[in-house]
Amino acid sequence: MSEAEGAPEAGGAFGGKEQDRYLPIANISRIMRRGVPENGKIAKDAKESMQECVSEFISFITSEASDKCMKEKRKTINGDDLIWSLGTLGFEEYVEPLKHYLKLYREVPIKSPPYFSPRALSLFPVMGTHSYT
Repeated sequence: MSEAEGAPEAGGAFGGKEQDRYLPIANISRIMRRGVPENGKIAKDAKESMQECVSEFISFITSEASDKCMKEKRKTINGDDLIWSLGTLGFEEYVEPLKHYLKLYREVPIKSPPYFSPRALSLFPVMGTHSYT
């Protein structure tokens, strides 16, 4: 195998095209715009850098959760596995808030009224303002 085939840029290490391993830039841009003033601008290279970092972070966390599932002879990664991997990889400060969020998310009925969506559960207002123990 040539170097290029296994290189992340060629998609070889990830089993697909480079663009397939990144989250959509439109989603990244929308989230980034929430953090800047309404008249603020975000450079294209900033969006692309954030896209790469976020995608790599998700891959990093998911890989650890996948390893845990393989050791436990399970085929499905769940939210608890992802939270466990965050704690294992040094992101302990996110574990309790995410456990709390996941608990709330699981309590939402699947057939919820149209005025409420599980996506409406925002993690950001609860972080740093509540005790989760």
